Amino acid sequence: MRNMSRRGLLGLGVGAAAAAGLAGCSSGSGSSGTSDTTDPGHIGKGKGSAASKAPAGRPIGDGSTSDTGKQPHQPARPVPLQPGETPPQFVIFSWDGAGEVGNGLYPRFLKLAKEHDAKMTFFLSGLYLLPESKKSLYRPPNNPTGASDIGYLTDEHVKMTLTNTRQAWLDGHEIGTHFNGHFCGTSSGSVAHWTPEQWQSEIDQAVSFVTEWRTNTGWHDEDPLPFDYRKELVGGRTPCLLGQDNLLPTAKKLGWRYDASSPGGRQTWPVKRGGVWDLPLQAMPFPGHSFEVLSMDYNILANQSGNSTKGMTSRYEGWRTQAAESYFAGFKRAYEGNRAPMYIGNHFEQWNGGIYMDAVEDAFKKIAGRPGVRLVSFKQYVDWLDVQDPKVLAKLRTLDVGQRPEGGWNTFLKAV
Repeated sequence: MRNMSRRGLLGLGVGAAAAAGLAGCSSGSGSSGTSDTTDPGHIGKGKGSAASKAPAGRPIGDGSTSDTGKQPHQPARPVPLQPGETPPQFVIFSWDGAGEVGNGLYPRFLKLAKEHDAKMTFFLSGLYLLPESKKSLYRPPNNPTGASDIGYLTDEHVKMTLTNTRQAWLDGHEIGTHFNGHFCGTSSGSVAHWTPEQWQSEIDQAVSFVTEWRTNTGWHDEDPLPFDYRKELVGGRTPCLLGQDNLLPTAKKLGWRYDASSPGGRQTWPVKRGGVWDLPLQAMPFPGHSFEVLSMDYNILANQSGNSTKGMTSRYEGWRTQAAESYFAGFKRAYEGNRAPMYIGNHFEQWNGGIYMDAVEDAFKKIAGRPGVRLVSFKQYVDWLDVQDPKVLAKLRTLDVGQRPEGGWNTFLKAV
């Protein structure tokens, strides 16, 4: 990147940022797994939850999940770009952790998406469906049994998370994974040092917590999740954007179609790594600065109030505006330029008075409804990628960040 200051590197979440604990999202202050060490980047306090009614389906395993057939509210089957056609502008909003603790953020964004016929990806942390009383079931690689750098949810909040996860899938959204214990940093327990075999263990446990919550909770009067998670799960995002190199062989073996864990990507058309689509969070313009910032709420916060989630209240309004303008500037650069997909990562959080939730909603509303814009999930996006002519995708990759095709789209893709 040009004109990258140290603070810009923190915003991008690349190597230096990962070492500083600022890459992608924050981790909790402890590893005991108690609710007092809950990661503020994933859950908060308050009230509110979505309402849902799962359709009848074929129970799977202990009945925690069920096969209800094809997912509702999916787009038409994707087709290849035609010669001279302008590519759609894909924008993918995604949520790390995806737990609901009564602050109403999960249902707030489900409602927003429904109002604009948009789809999103929710990267569910498996531990958010495991009661703290059963934390001994979690065996995190290179960490003590039951340890977690995000807190376990209360039983009430586990139920809220089930309700919203159920509703999200019924509304057409994707349920991916944010894995379990969210171990960042540089210690041997960090996901940065996990082997492919340890990633396999972590994923197996995440799947088991989602597919066996009835056994683990003893709740048999709650509706099942209306999908087969082993089929639904085709991608994820690692904690703090760490550990992708060793995750990819496991992801490929499991048949995953993409990974969204790369730190510090650019707004260009994607490639595959190890047979899996690599869909990184991206550097985007940061108004008022010469450097760019990663397209995630935490990295914007890191460049506004440092590592504090409770900065100067007098600056909240300016920071909220700056965050919203940053998201929109990234969108506009792609929309008016190379039409590269834009990936936005967030958490259900209330940092700095909730300004980042307001900022992403402002940007969402400003983006939605524009000609050629498609607000989709990661899964829906790779569905589109997989039916495109590889030569067309290769041609699109020749365009740099914000670069308009010479002669216009009709000329640029006509001869491919």
